[in-house]
Amino acid sequence: MNTLRAGSLRDHITIQRRLPGGRLGQPSNSWEAVASTWANIRYASGSETIRSGQIASKAQVSIRIRWRTGITAEMRVLSRGVEYAIKAVLPDHQRREYVDLVCEVTNG
Repeated sequence: MNTLRAGSLRDHITIQRRLPGGRLGQPSNSWEAVASTWANIRYASGSETIRSGQIASKAQVSIRIRWRTGITAEMRVLSRGVEYAIKAVLPDHQRREYVDLVCEVTNG
């Protein structure tokens, strides 16, 4: 039996959702905290491209947290000053032990 060990959750994260109320139908730039929890952040891959003469880096990240519901791809994760855009939410429906968040961090 492969259980989620507390010791593997070493990164403290905050999950946020965007507040409603952007101007002219645009999304709001304000966020509110939905949850604060421990996680395991694993970088899967990274790439660099040149955009408008600037180097932009992009990294694919998997963030595993204990089972919880209500997380959507419209939310984001913050950890140690880094913003992670949630691209997909992959829950462990069989055992309801964890949720994997497929994320992307973009700087530049």
